[in-house]
Amino acid sequence: MSFELLKIVGEGQKKKAIVDVRSGDTVRVHQKIKEGEKFRIQVFEGTVIRVDRKDSHTARITVRKVASGVGVEKSFLMHSPLVEKVEIMRRGKVRRNNLSYLRERSGKSARLTGKDFDRHAVNTLPPEEEIASVLAAEVKDPETIAESANPKGAAEPEE
Repeated sequence: MSFELLKIVGEGQKKKAIVDVRSGDTVRVHQKIKEGEKFRIQVFEGTVIRVDRKDSHTARITVRKVASGVGVEKSFLMHSPLVEKVEIMRRGKVRRNNLSYLRERSGKSARLTGKDFDRHAVNTLPPEEEIASVLAAEVKDPETIAESANPKGAAEPEE
């Protein structure tokens, strides 16, 4: 299987638009939780201590909060269908991507300096028509990619 085919499958799994989350942000993640036959939305609010593979379909953020004096960390796949919405509440001024040093700190020393930003503009996603036009320009024709993966002279793999 060629890399181009894997790329197409991965792009198909991505959400059309997600907010630009960075390390040091305080976010509110709305996640679907299944209880029996019903779904409900659970909100997890905390500080983003890590952002992984931002442009990939496996993009992930790790969010940390302190609940009842105990530190709780949770990882969220940004393109998962169970993640309903991610809201950025405030931006922190940080100079690194992995803020693992916050695990050893508590109280005032665990606070991050705030940074001014337009909360409404950051949390507003572009219209779907605009996103569709950009994606259509980026994605090639699947038949062209399949032909480049298997040149005419190469034998087809048997199943």
